[in-house]
Amino acid sequence: MGAEREARACATFYGELAIAQPVLSCLRCLRQFAGSTAKRCKDKHLEEALLLSRVLSEGLRVLGEAEARPLLRCVLAFQMEATGSSSSFQKLEQIVTQLAVGKEALLAQEVGALLAGLAPQGEVLSPGDLQSVCMFMEESSLGRQHWRQNLAPLLQRLATTLRWVLQSQPAPGGTWDYLVIKTCLQLFQVLPKDVAPLMWSTAGKSETLQSLLGLLLEVAWGKAPNKDTRLLAGTALSMLVNTAPQPKHGASAMLALFQLSDRAGAGELKFGELAVKAPPVLEPDGLEKLVLTRGLLTCCRMDILSCQLESFTHKACLLLDVVFPAVCALTKEQKDCHYYCFQACALWLQRLRESLPAVWHLTGTRILAQDTELLRQLTRLVWDNAETPVEGVSEFIHSSFRLLLEIYHLECQHFQDQERPLYQQTLQRVVSMPWQIKAKYVPLCAIVPYVGSQQVLDAYPDLPQHLLSCLSTNHLCPAATEVYKALVWQQRAEWQDGRRDAESALAERWALCWLPLLSQALRSPLPILQSNAANHLLAWTLRQLPATQAPLAARFGGRDTASLRAWVSLLKAQKSVAGALPLRGEQLERLSCCLGAREEGVRLAALGLLCCSPSTNRPLSGTEVRLLREFLPLNLNCDSSSFRQLLQAAVRKALVRLRDSSLAQLRGKVPRGTEPGEGAGQLAQAVGFVEWLLQLSIASLSPGSNYQRKKTALLLLAAVLETCTDTWSPERKKGQPPRTMATLLSYARQSGCWDFFSQPNLLALLSCLQDSTNEIRDLASELLVRYFPPTFPEPIALALFQLAQDALRSPRVQEAEAGAVLMKTILQKSDSGTMKSLALEAEAALTLPNRGLCFAQHLLHVLQAQYAAACQDLLQAAATAPMHGAVAALRRCLLQVPEVAASMQAAELAQSWQELLTRLVTTARDITSFLLGALQSRQGPGTDEQAAAPSFADMGNAIGSLIMLGKGRGQEEEEEDSVLLSEEHSLILTCCWVSVKEIGLLLGGLAELLLDPALPAGSGPLLPLPTLQTATRVFQEILLRCRHWGAVEGCSMGFTKFCAALLNHPDPELQAIPQTILEQGLETLSGPRSSSITRRAAGFPMLFLCIVSGEAPAQARPLLTRCVQMLLALATTALPRDWDQTLDLPQVCALHVLQTLVRGAGLGGALLRHATPMVDLALRGLASPCWAMRNAAIQLFSALTSRLLGQQRSRGEGCLAEGVSLQAFLGQHPQLGAVLLGELGAAAGPAPGGPHLRPALHAVLTLLAQLQPGADGPGSPSARFLGPLLGLAESPSYAVRAMAAKALVPVVPPPWRRGLLLWLARQLPAAPGRVRSHNAIHGRLLQMRALLAPAPGTSGLSAEALRPVALQLEARGWLLTPAQRCPLVRAAFLQILALLPASFSPSFAQSIRAAVGTELGSLPPGGKLGCAELQVGSAVLHQTMAHFVCSEAARLADGERIGAVCSLLRQPNPDVQLAILSWVIAGEGGTCEELEKALGLTLLRPLIVVPGSFP
Repeated sequence: MGAEREARACATFYGELAIAQPVLSCLRCLRQFAGSTAKRCKDKHLEEALLLSRVLSEGLRVLGEAEARPLLRCVLAFQMEATGSSSSFQKLEQIVTQLAVGKEALLAQEVGALLAGLAPQGEVLSPGDLQSVCMFMEESSLGRQHWRQNLAPLLQRLATTLRWVLQSQPAPGGTWDYLVIKTCLQLFQVLPKDVAPLMWSTAGKSETLQSLLGLLLEVAWGKAPNKDTRLLAGTALSMLVNTAPQPKHGASAMLALFQLSDRAGAGELKFGELAVKAPPVLEPDGLEKLVLTRGLLTCCRMDILSCQLESFTHKACLLLDVVFPAVCALTKEQKDCHYYCFQACALWLQRLRESLPAVWHLTGTRILAQDTELLRQLTRLVWDNAETPVEGVSEFIHSSFRLLLEIYHLECQHFQDQERPLYQQTLQRVVSMPWQIKAKYVPLCAIVPYVGSQQVLDAYPDLPQHLLSCLSTNHLCPAATEVYKALVWQQRAEWQDGRRDAESALAERWALCWLPLLSQALRSPLPILQSNAANHLLAWTLRQLPATQAPLAARFGGRDTASLRAWVSLLKAQKSVAGALPLRGEQLERLSCCLGAREEGVRLAALGLLCCSPSTNRPLSGTEVRLLREFLPLNLNCDSSSFRQLLQAAVRKALVRLRDSSLAQLRGKVPRGTEPGEGAGQLAQAVGFVEWLLQLSIASLSPGSNYQRKKTALLLLAAVLETCTDTWSPERKKGQPPRTMATLLSYARQSGCWDFFSQPNLLALLSCLQDSTNEIRDLASELLVRYFPPTFPEPIALALFQLAQDALRSPRVQEAEAGAVLMKTILQKSDSGTMKSLALEAEAALTLPNRGLCFAQHLLHVLQAQYAAACQDLLQAAATAPMHGAVAALRRCLLQVPEVAASMQAAELAQSWQELLTRLVTTARDITSFLLGALQSRQGPGTDEQAAAPSFADMGNAIGSLIMLGKGRGQEEEEEDSVLLSEEHSLILTCCWVSVKEIGLLLGGLAELLLDPALPAGSGPLLPLPTLQTATRVFQEILLRCRHWGAVEGCSMGFTKFCAALLNHPDPELQAIPQTILEQGLETLSGPRSSSITRRAAGFPMLFLCIVSGEAPAQARPLLTRCVQMLLALATTALPRDWDQTLDLPQVCALHVLQTLVRGAGLGGALLRHATPMVDLALRGLASPCWAMRNAAIQLFSALTSRLLGQQRSRGEGCLAEGVSLQAFLGQHPQLGAVLLGELGAAAGPAPGGPHLRPALHAVLTLLAQLQPGADGPGSPSARFLGPLLGLAESPSYAVRAMAAKALVPVVPPPWRRGLLLWLARQLPAAPGRVRSHNAIHGRLLQMRALLAPAPGTSGLSAEALRPVALQLEARGWLLTPAQRCPLVRAAFLQILALLPASFSPSFAQSIRAAVGTELGSLPPGGKLGCAELQVGSAVLHQTMAHFVCSEAARLADGERIGAVCSLLRQPNPDVQLAILSWVIAGEGGTCEELEKALGLTLLRPLIVVPGSFP
């Protein structure tokens, strides 16, 4: 701690001088800065030190250099220790510069001496030294001056350091090599004129720089294991090229680098005047080209990128002829670096945009003309990757779209080219894409300014409806919002072009296009659609077009729920735009009605209207306060959790307004919206409302209140304490109290209000600590710890401690957890005096100096005592002193109390903590072995471990034996069998499982807390290697011998933290522990088993998931790769000929482990690279003769489908379809396409011996059916699926034909559908004598129905476009008549006809109705057919006909047809009646009120007519 030493010396030196007081104050601030951990605290102390430095500067000017030197040296020492934070370093630079005014030479001398002492000549720079070099070079002018004067020694040290780091093989997670290269990069960037002669001049050629260049090339070529380090090396090389005095020299050097990467590291590189040998390629991963390309595009000078290359036969430059081919190759090859590859693509377009004039001057022609290969490659690149799911890539693709269109536009303008076909091509492709695909909306936004809003709306008539569907889907809502804004913005610009129309005229034109969309969204019953429209569209529309308020308000004048909710949303948006909204008359009456509405959404919207304001210091009006007082007491018992959260957020906004407006009035300012003379009254009103809300919250915390009321009251109390107290929380970035909060508190307390921390309030919160729900307990504890005084009164602390002791001994989990929360709260709210009064274990209270250590020692003693009691009599211990309460208390006190974590880092307490933690882990091991052994009828820590968990029967027998022993009965005494678990049985199970779960959470949390590499080294590790190995065995024992899922899940959470802490630790011994466990698990998995672990392999898969989840996401994940490869190899081994079905096969367990890995939340992206072999494995597993294998395979395939298709939509969203097109799916997984196509081809092709079932076929079709159609062309990969799917129409399996029809939809792009429908219609037989296969007819009809059915949110093909298809169907009308003997074929044909009502001729439409009427009219009463007439599918045909009759009646709204539907409903035919009722329930009637009314009366008539009454 050099800064602390300098601070003490400085304080001693200035103690007798006249400026001693300001110097000591400044030093105090600097010490507080160094001792703080939160950034807000550090910034606060540095601000105070900066203010003091301005005062000190005047005093230092009159002193000599000898008197000023100690203070400057002290501040520089603090600055040297702050090099990890740029903002802190800059603030200290301001302080030292302020202090050195008039003594700049002295400061330069001190800075030079400080930097010269970083490392002696020739020695290796440490990471801290490198960070200091970087920071002083980047932020300090004196630092740059020093390094300019000492450039040669600095280069020598950097070369020495980088060589040493590379030779010592740095760890994958290390930062030493990264810091060396970062220093080189900043050196080349900051001192280019000084570096240039060393590289480009023959006389000044530097051997040191040449050596450093060779080392940078070695890093770029793979010598460093870290990807980020290699990428930074590429940037450093490009920055070195920037030092070239002439562009052509830099371009030649960069071209040589690219050619070197193509030669696979052979030969010598000439880099200016430097010559280095090409480094060998250690791992041919192709990343070296990405390193060079990204580095060049990131920082290379524009003149170097665009200057002509002399070695080419044509006019070539780096940007077009070298870098772009590399970018194209990278986007196709580097599947593991998608983010960086597409970042390079976006950077290339950006650099092209910047260098267009130079490129045009070089080439003399257009570079993006319609027939150029460059434009074709660019458009293919962005479209093929528009739907990639890799995080961050979509943003680069979106940027690339905009840049491409902008460059195209600029080039057309420059060359005065009026033909711009790229715009129309882009628009047509966007329109043809399904609305569920997010990738269509960014190009749509980008194209609007170039083609105009009207052309977009004309080409895309379904756009408003699609935007509605997007607004009801969370992940599509932002894209839809941007499209709406882009179109409205463009429309406004077009309407105002050269004219001065009134706002009302603009609003009328807007209403013609967008009012139906916004009105429907705001009135929608879907909460997500309504809220998204209100939040994202409404307020923005009112800002751009204020006059639109009138037509919107006219739409929402009704009293129904939808109108009220939409009206409140409109008023809220209007208030956010205008700033204030007077409530009077009809508006006030209607708002009061909304506040009392039955629907939660309406009430919340009205509350938000009351509380919100664009200005936080605008006071609440008297009307708003009155309405809040009426509303809040009536809404404390709401069941909805989201309602409570939104209620708290709204009330918090109101409290902030009250607080800020009151503070403004106390400062003498008049807040906005305050009338003259109302200031004092509003201040009293604000204080009174907060006091009323406080009393309401406290009164609602009484023991008799229900959970909902307590939770709401605690949330409101949290809002009051957060807003209206002066408690400053350094860890929070927002929600901090104003600096003048004490003034308002003083005013309120003088009025007898705002006694937040009174004893009644304290007791009310303490009563909540004993609540049966953890939400109430945790929230009450948080409020007590954060806001109330630091210590409890001693009598209360003593009573609470006794209460906690009793609760920890309770067998009820809720009461034991309440005791743990009480213990944690007591620890946080006690001081040393209180600790002495508590009845702690004597040795701990007397000998341990720290209260956290003392408390932990006491709880460990309690746990050990309970363990000893359990060893004597487990039944008695489970009833009177179970161990899970003490373990939970230890977990909370050790892991959730910041003061305890800080004490663990204190050097003087390290030995005590290490001893305690070692005893704790040992005790946890003994308890785990004992409890798991007890459930296997074997007890004690020395029991031999069993690889598999006991069966439920074994556990039941073991618990029964324990109960008999506990009751003192002999084994021969048998009790009556019961289907219910006895109380004693439940006690033992609870004690075992909950204790084991808590132990797993405790050990994992300890490892995460104490193995953090950022912690200071101290005197030694608090968890030494033997202790960690003991904890490892505990986790293994729980996961391998436990069957209770709650215990496995809790232990898994802890084990994941444990493995992550070990894998991220710099110690190689600790890093090797998870790998050892993984190898042991794989060995156990492949070995023979003596029992079954069933239940999807019990906790065994979680062992693997926890280990691989602990790997850092940014690294290569070698453990995951090893695990998946071994599991795939194991799962593909042949099954034994005579397997025992009572035992688990290793192949089955491997499939279950793979399924668990796929479902793991943190492994999604990393596992996708293994998707193809896993899908192939699952499909082959479906054909296994073993049932367990097939069961595991279908579960694995289901998990893979969910992972490959992305996140499922939530229940409240309006979109039910996924948004991944087949084209994008095949682009992301090209090898998987071959697997799926192979299965389809094998199923559709001719098979020897006739058709046979393929178990994997249905799974493949199900996967394809969940995709969306794309906008690809005939030569795309998805076109290869068309033939096999069409061939499956002849499958003898009905399920295959139906699913193949659904799978055909994503294969056929919308432009192809009309042609394919026409082809399918022509394949239907024109006469009964031409029928070859009824299966083929049925399959083709199903495919036509799937292609004709409009997707959700679309209108499908037009009637005119479908007229040729309708003509073909009219020619085959016999398929609906009884001449076609198969009812299923007739039903499928009728379903197709129902989808084309407007395309048929009137005569054919009449023949359809006649055939349907004849068939339904011939049904016998009751629907009973004779045996001779009974046919498979006849019920389906009759139901389809009933649906057709209903649809025609609703479409035409004809009285005769409505009467026909009602007569069918009165017929006693159950199939027809069921069909009509299901049609009504599905809402297929649309808005035909006449039909709905008639059906309702028909249904009610039998209920109204009473026998014996008049009809």
